[in-house]
Amino acid sequence: MPELPEVETYRRFIEETSLHQPIMEVEVQEPRRQLQVDLDEFRKTLMGHSFTGTHRLGKQLFLFTDHGAVVTMHFGMTGDVAYYKDEAETPRFARAVFIFQNGFRLAFIDSRKFGRLGLTTSVEAFQKQKKLGPDALTITAEQLAKGLAKKKGLLKSLLLDQRITPGVGNWIADEVLFQARLHPERRADALTPEEIDRLATSIRRVLETAVNAEAIYRDFPAHYLIHAREWDERPSGGAQDAHLHCPHCQTKIEKDYVGGRATYFCPQCQV
Repeated sequence: MPELPEVETYRRFIEETSLHQPIMEVEVQEPRRQLQVDLDEFRKTLMGHSFTGTHRLGKQLFLFTDHGAVVTMHFGMTGDVAYYKDEAETPRFARAVFIFQNGFRLAFIDSRKFGRLGLTTSVEAFQKQKKLGPDALTITAEQLAKGLAKKKGLLKSLLLDQRITPGVGNWIADEVLFQARLHPERRADALTPEEIDRLATSIRRVLETAVNAEAIYRDFPAHYLIHAREWDERPSGGAQDAHLHCPHCQTKIEKDYVGGRATYFCPQCQV
């Protein structure tokens, strides 16, 4: 599933390829499934206009246009984008295609069809409508403390709440808690101000690392928990066990379920 790091990579790709080019045609394969607005309205809003900029909030991507309307993109479980010239190069699972005046095309790809395109008036309006919190990539300790205030739930589950930290997915939450040395079942209302500050710093650093690595997990630092998760989810055998120990203390990484989600942690470092 495309997480915040992947969506940030898509955003930068669109910035480099698809801005300031008049849109001559918009094709949507299954508008009733892929669009959150009427197809005619979507086409009328975009044709003859250009994308002028982008913004990302959590896993949600926004494309600004030259007349104020904003396209929203959510990539579901398998979403991606592509930029190409010839129709013959159209990706197999292109669900929507923006055709530019210069002949190039921007495709919204989604093999599982869980992604969605829509329109909004502004990022702020969309954020308010969906009740999304501040973007996890830039969240401050003050913002995190406000989001967690009076919450008695478990940290792992609360980090996955997009009203608190939009953009934090399952593996990211595990990595953040591992780097902050906080147990996934720690109650939010038991955190000290120092621990909240440490947690906010960990959220930003983990996401910055993932974005800089363009979400290629094998390029993450050796002390990251993601390497244990990757090996555990591969077929068993061989040197698998060598990758299931904490890089800090060599204790075996444990796997449990918190809020129904597979959760990895070190029982020694994350007491």
